[in-house]
Amino acid sequence: MNIRIVIYFLGWLLNFEGAFLLLPCLVGLIYREEDALYFALSSLICLVLGFIITRFRPKNKSLYAREGFVIVALSWFLLSLFGALPFVMSGAIPSFVDAVFETASGFTTTGATILADVGVMSRAVNFWRTFTHWIGGMGVLVFMMAVVPLADGRNMYLMKAESPGPTVGKLVPRIKSTAKILYGMYIALSVLEFLFLLAGRMSVYDAMTTTFGTAGTGGFGIYSDSIAGFSSYIQIVVTIFMIAFGVNFTFYYLVIIGKRWKDALRMAEVRAYILIILVAAAAISVNVRHLYGGILEAVKHSAFQVASIITTTGFSTVDFNQWPEFSKTILLMLMFVGACAGSTGGGMKVSRMIIWLKTFCKELKVMVHPRNIYKVSVDGRKVEHEVIRSVNVFLVAYILTYAVSVLLVSIDGFDFTTNFSSVSATINNVGPGFNAVGPMENFSIFSPFSKCVLIFDMIAGRLELFPILLLFSKATWKK
Repeated sequence: MNIRIVIYFLGWLLNFEGAFLLLPCLVGLIYREEDALYFALSSLICLVLGFIITRFRPKNKSLYAREGFVIVALSWFLLSLFGALPFVMSGAIPSFVDAVFETASGFTTTGATILADVGVMSRAVNFWRTFTHWIGGMGVLVFMMAVVPLADGRNMYLMKAESPGPTVGKLVPRIKSTAKILYGMYIALSVLEFLFLLAGRMSVYDAMTTTFGTAGTGGFGIYSDSIAGFSSYIQIVVTIFMIAFGVNFTFYYLVIIGKRWKDALRMAEVRAYILIILVAAAAISVNVRHLYGGILEAVKHSAFQVASIITTTGFSTVDFNQWPEFSKTILLMLMFVGACAGSTGGGMKVSRMIIWLKTFCKELKVMVHPRNIYKVSVDGRKVEHEVIRSVNVFLVAYILTYAVSVLLVSIDGFDFTTNFSSVSATINNVGPGFNAVGPMENFSIFSPFSKCVLIFDMIAGRLELFPILLLFSKATWKK
C-alpha cells in the first residue's frame, strides 16, 4: 500500500473542496447573508490543510487498484466531514452527525434530509446543499482527473472505483481525455436545463439550484414542497432532464460523434431503461387516475415520480405516500433497478438487471440442453465471465449490506416499512422512502447511531459497495 500517494490525493481533494466552498460564500455575499462568513472559514480550513498536505509530494507516485479503491472510499468520507463544517458553524444544522448526514446525502446525490423546513435556510446554505449534488453527480475524482495530472497515467483505477456500473469503459484511449469529455457533456446538459428553466420564468437562483439537483440526480429541494409549487412547464422540463441524466453518457458520446448514432440506438441498456419508465408510468397512471382531475394530470405526476425514483433523484410533486399500494410497490421496485450505468443515477443499474436476466435464461437453457454451449451477450458482444462474476458478487454484497443495515436501523423501533424503505432510499441514493420517511417527511426521527448507518449506506451505495467494504479487509492495508 502506497500510503503517501493516498494522503497526497486527499490533500488535493481538500483543495478542491475549499475552492467549491467559495461559491456558496459568493452567493451569501450577493444576498448579504451572514452565512457567507462561515463558508469562507470552512473554505480556508480546507485550503490550508490541502496546501500543507500537497507540499509533501510522494517520491513514488505509483497507483494501483488497491490505492485507487482506498483513495475513492476515504475521499467521500472526507468530503462529507469537511463539507458539513459550514452547516455546524452557521447553526443551520447544530448537530455534527446531522450535518454530516445532510452533506453525505448531498455529495452521494441521495437527497435524504434531516431538515423539516428547508425554506427557512439561507440562500447560501441551500445553494451548498444543491451544489453538492452537482459535484457528486459525475464524481469528484473524475473532475480532478480532468483538471490536474496526479498519478502517472494510472487514473483508470480511480475512475473504476468511482464510476457506477459493472464495467468502466474509456470513451477515448486516454483517461484524462475521457474525464474531460464526460464533464463536457455533463456541463452542456446542465446549461441546457438551466436555460429551459429560465424560459419558464424561474429565477436565476431557483433555476440554478434545481439544475444542480436534477443533473446530479440528487433531489434536494429549496422549498418544503420540493417541486410541487412550480408550474406544469417546470415539472415537465425537470421530468425530461431527470430521465436524460439517467441515460448512460456513452449514448450521448456515440450520438455526438455522428457516425455511430446507430450504435447508440442499439444500446440494450438505454432501450430497457426507457421501456421500464414507460411501462411503470402507464401502470401507475391507471392506478392513480381517480386521485386527480383527469388522466393527463395523473400521467404528469406518474411520469414525474417514476423518473424521479428510477433515476434516484428524489424530487416530488405529490405525496406518493398516499398512493395505492400497487403504485407504491412499483416505485419501491424502481428504487432497486436504478438508472443506467455510466450516468449520474444510483440503484443497482439497468445493465446489471439485463446481465442477471440473460444469465438466468442461459442457465435454464443449460438445464434443458446440458451439452450445448450458451453465451451471455449484450449489444452483440459477449459478456466476459469476469463481468458476470463481479455482477453476481455485487448482488451478494448488496444483499448482505442491506440486511445488516435494516437490522441495525430497526433498533430505533420504527415500523418495518419505514426501516426497509429508509435503507432502500439511502443505499440506492434515492432520497425519500415511505411512511415516516416519505416525500413529505424527513430522516430526523432516527437516532445518531442509525444516521451513521445510513451515512455509510449512502456512501457505499454511491461507490457501489466494494471501495467501502475493502477498507475493512486486512489484505488492503498490507505492504
